[in-house]
Amino acid sequence: MIPRLPNSSAGSIAPNLSAPQHRPRPLPLFLDMLRSETGSDPGRMKAALAGLRAYQSAPRTPRAPAPSTVGQIGRVRVHGYAEAGRPVLFVPSLINGCEILDLSVENSMMRGLAASGLQPFLLDWGTPGPDEADLDIGAHVERYLLPALDLLGPDTVLAGYCLGGTMSIAAAALSAPRALLLIAAPWDFDGFSSQTRNDLLQLWEGAATAAEQLGLLPAEILQQIFWRIDPVRTIAKFEQFSTKDPSSAEGRNYIAVEDWANDGPPMTFAAGRQLMKSLMVENCTGQGAWTVAGRTIAPDRLRMPILNIASTIDRITPEATALPHGERLSLAEGHVGMVVGRKAPESLWHQIALWVSQLQNS
Repeated sequence: MIPRLPNSSAGSIAPNLSAPQHRPRPLPLFLDMLRSETGSDPGRMKAALAGLRAYQSAPRTPRAPAPSTVGQIGRVRVHGYAEAGRPVLFVPSLINGCEILDLSVENSMMRGLAASGLQPFLLDWGTPGPDEADLDIGAHVERYLLPALDLLGPDTVLAGYCLGGTMSIAAAALSAPRALLLIAAPWDFDGFSSQTRNDLLQLWEGAATAAEQLGLLPAEILQQIFWRIDPVRTIAKFEQFSTKDPSSAEGRNYIAVEDWANDGPPMTFAAGRQLMKSLMVENCTGQGAWTVAGRTIAPDRLRMPILNIASTIDRITPEATALPHGERLSLAEGHVGMVVGRKAPESLWHQIALWVSQLQNS
């Protein structure tokens, strides 16, 4: 049975569908990048601008029905998708929202896994306020993730996506789940190129003063992380969209993903600083120097089953950044595409369901 807290209430994780989100954020910087990438090729620039206009003006389809909220810890909610099966708590990144794992009626990993017989739960980080400015990434694990894991019980599989996987490694070291499942989760940040790390440090240094005053690192700054990691792909997506039918299944999926990418919550100041400096630049995780709740996180001491899923073509979290422990599964799919792409149901979703089902017999 799904555990419920007395103060739980149903809630939607749907993003705001108002017009301001239907643009890359911040738009002026996106247009500068577009000019930089296509300035020498008027045809490409025309196609990218046409794709941008098509994305901005396309009608939005209704979101998936709101999942049930089975527990709440402060601003963080735990959403449930099934009444029975092996419980699996999915932890998304602090960058962007959790909606990518429950994207639409047509394309939801959570609902797909529920249909396969699992009992998936999704951690929704909510929106932090300036009063949490001092809450770094490790403190999010301690304050929110560990209580969510306790809520679901010791038989729960912990599954982290992207930075949520990094955080799940820390949580597993502090309170062992039944098993640990990592999806495109960075651990050894030396696996990023020196150019990417230098670019992100420069981005942080330009934003740090304002972010400290706000107590938050705005979503507009976080979005630039992905742009700087892969500007070519960022613009190419809009070029390709100019030839698509926005009302087709492929077009609707593209719009839903872009809306998700452009509507993320801010990150607390301390979490942003720790991501940019301690993880990305200093590689405290890969160097064995990350402490959470007063303990050094040592993944080599984990004794539960671990499935480490990485992508051979991931430019957001390259395969070289993955944890060097556990059973490795490599997929030739992109960072977001492995979750919501055309192949996702038969690839990533199927592999997760298969691996977790084998745990049931062990």
